[in-house]
Amino acid sequence: MRVGIVGVGPVGDRIVRVLRERGFPVDGDPVVMATSARPEVLDGRTFGVNETTEDRLRNLDVCFIAGKEGARGASKTWRPVVEKHQVPSIDNSSDFRMDDDVPLIVPEVNMGDIALNTKFIASPNCSTTQMVVALAPLHRAATIKRIVVATYQAVSGWGGKAMGELREQAARCLAGEPVAFDPSVFAHPIAFDCIPHIDRFDESGYTREEQKMVHETRKILHAPDLAISATTVRVPVLNGHGEAINVEFERKMSAEGALSILRDPQTAPGVKVIDGPTDDPNAVSARKDGLERTYPVTRDLERPEVADLVLVGRVRDDPTMPNTINLWVVADNLRKGAATNVVQIAENMIHRGLLPSR
Repeated sequence: MRVGIVGVGPVGDRIVRVLRERGFPVDGDPVVMATSARPEVLDGRTFGVNETTEDRLRNLDVCFIAGKEGARGASKTWRPVVEKHQVPSIDNSSDFRMDDDVPLIVPEVNMGDIALNTKFIASPNCSTTQMVVALAPLHRAATIKRIVVATYQAVSGWGGKAMGELREQAARCLAGEPVAFDPSVFAHPIAFDCIPHIDRFDESGYTREEQKMVHETRKILHAPDLAISATTVRVPVLNGHGEAINVEFERKMSAEGALSILRDPQTAPGVKVIDGPTDDPNAVSARKDGLERTYPVTRDLERPEVADLVLVGRVRDDPTMPNTINLWVVADNLRKGAATNVVQIAENMIHRGLLPSR
């Protein structure tokens, strides 16, 4: 297939990598495009990045839009063009996620929302994606009544410049030097701190990132009245988001029941449970805790076998409310939260005959 990628940066890099790793049927190399032509290192190789033009887009079999690229955003600029030429396009940006005519897709949850004539598809916010992968199987079993979530989001969710700031600031802090920061990236220095401020605030006092989690989750789960309260926090981690989630259900649900559902790959595709008593005797002796348990951390995502999965642990009953549990969810925001999700959408479209090669 003739594959195009609009936009570079960390997400564009991961799309190139995921296409290669998953053996996506690309005719040669993907055509990488941006606002201007320049060489760019993607997936460890130097690509000749092309200027995005209508002629390049019209000749594609599928187009991945990596995110914001330019003042208007790539999808706002180029959606009319790809639709004019009937090029199936999967957009990682937030520009059209809530449009009624654009399906918002997480393949493990709602591929059925893509119709035969659908040509423009949105991929959710990274924090939304990992949450719905973990919660959709439980929602199908017992219907979620209310979600309260606090996120711990890596700096790579902002982009490459934020990753550079964290590295530079951490080095300066450890050297005892003054720390500078760019207020257009984060409102405070991120090194050795947590910032409860992702994206702009609205009049309610919530941020747009928090509102994305509310509205996108409702759309994906087809639950327009679902009660959701979110607090999103940027933490000094390079890559990988964590989420602490409290979930109340309309019908009977317990930690034991949730673990049974989430451990079954048939009922919970894309989920890996890391939970239970630790089998590491050194951990028990070091902390003198005979009840110590295992749980996922972002470093686990460096293991190739789980890099594209949503990791779940610390599943506990909430003793203050019936049919309510707490859980901890970890995922790679650049892979499953962005690049892997868009590639999986295309793979599923091929499988369903919605994306035939020429």
